[in-house]
Amino acid sequence: MGKGKGKVTASAEAVDNVGARRDGRAAVAAAGTVIPDPEVAAKPTRRRFTAEYKLQILREAESQRGPGAIGALLRREGLYSTHLSEWRRERERGALETLRARRRGRKPDPTHALHQQIVALEAEKQRLQERLRQAEAIITAQKKLSEILELAGRPTATRESA
Repeated sequence: MGKGKGKVTASAEAVDNVGARRDGRAAVAAAGTVIPDPEVAAKPTRRRFTAEYKLQILREAESQRGPGAIGALLRREGLYSTHLSEWRRERERGALETLRARRRGRKPDPTHALHQQIVALEAEKQRLQERLRQAEAIITAQKKLSEILELAGRPTATRESA
């Protein structure tokens, strides 16, 4: 046997090479910490920070006075010092203030509301024109009926003299 090969302890046998026990539970180191899974995600995702979060971290970093306090803040949040310097520059230019109001996605078309109103008014105009045509047809029919009834109601002598 070569170097490094020797006795295998019982705890090493119980844990396979990916940090999990054969029974499915996570392996625990001697200090009681869980060994992280070394598997790397196939496609990493970029973190995105909101403007409120950036401003909150900047305020918190500026309130730190003790030595190493900012480093502790960065470690706690999983950030780098370049994040702080970049966010400070953005704040000075006013970019963080504009990020708050900006909504993601396609911007609304300002003429869309006007276009919808025009379409609704044109539909109402068509409906009213149709009602006007029906009303005119009814009035014409009533005139003709009135003339017919007038003729039927006249005495025959006046019809012959006319």
